[in-house]
Amino acid sequence: MTRAERKKEHINHALSTGQDRGTGLDDITFVHVSLPNLALEKVDISTKIGGLTSSSPIFINAMTGGGGQLTYEINRSLARAARKADIPLAVGSQMSALKDPSERFSYEIVRKENPDGLIFANLGSEADAEQAKRAVDMIEADALQIHLNVIQEIVMPEGDRSFTGALDRIERIAGEAGVPIFVKEVGFGMSKESAQQLFDIGVSAVDAGGYGGTNFSRIENLRREKELQFFNTWGISTAASLAEIRSVCSDHPIIASGGLQSALDVAKSIALGASFAGMAGNFLKALTSNGEEGLFNEITALLHELKMIMTVLGCQSVAELQRAPLVIKGDTHHWLSERGIDTSRFSRR
Repeated sequence: MTRAERKKEHINHALSTGQDRGTGLDDITFVHVSLPNLALEKVDISTKIGGLTSSSPIFINAMTGGGGQLTYEINRSLARAARKADIPLAVGSQMSALKDPSERFSYEIVRKENPDGLIFANLGSEADAEQAKRAVDMIEADALQIHLNVIQEIVMPEGDRSFTGALDRIERIAGEAGVPIFVKEVGFGMSKESAQQLFDIGVSAVDAGGYGGTNFSRIENLRREKELQFFNTWGISTAASLAEIRSVCSDHPIIASGGLQSALDVAKSIALGASFAGMAGNFLKALTSNGEEGLFNEITALLHELKMIMTVLGCQSVAELQRAPLVIKGDTHHWLSERGIDTSRFSRR
């Protein structure tokens, strides 16, 4: 099977497997504010990360590329919607285009359609510094995502089996790429220890990529003769990942992703410590179901609903929302307590 054919399979399986709401965000409840003293028109949802400023904390997270005409058309539509809504966009892994230049067009289209927008390049942790520079140059990227997908690779029939040296390669990329580096998990979550290692080597931000969204173990298992089902429930939920990372990395930016489906999910993620919130599966479904206009409408509705939530919480800015009190219960509370994290710090601030 070619890489392009595998990309197409991933898209189809992502749509068919969906998301299971295992994010842990249902364990998060905001403390209601009866006197918010704020008008919706005064709410500012702009945010900053890695030296970049965005009019919105919501962005289109990495999905695809390198799958020929199909992924070209998806990325073209995503770029158009991102430009129209004025939100950032990340492309899928560009390794296929680095290995096969004929696939470059399925990535380059995002910059052609969105010449002035924030666009993030994307490579796996197997990439070296020279490949990172080429990926950035390919789409004139403003930042580079490096994805960590050990579980996906180990389950993938033709995936990698060695994961040595990743931290050293990322450190070299962070020092030489010339753009902010965001390191992201792909649906299995990130622990506080892993996040601390990444910040220690100079990455600009980490993306929790928590469990509860698109399940790449389940996707790859659909492509195996003998399934490794024990990996289908492997990982740290999005909510737990965000709280873990924030507990040790209070001065570093965090990106939330992993099963976010609503403005409330985004608001909760920001209150748990995120500065940005990426959506992929939700936007892919909107695009395939309702086209570009439907995707744009979904984005604008999310942005407006986020402002509504911030209004009733009395939070005029993303920075204020990051300090909004919330209560953590259920499995997320149990996980964090077992990991030595005092959840009352969120409820009593």
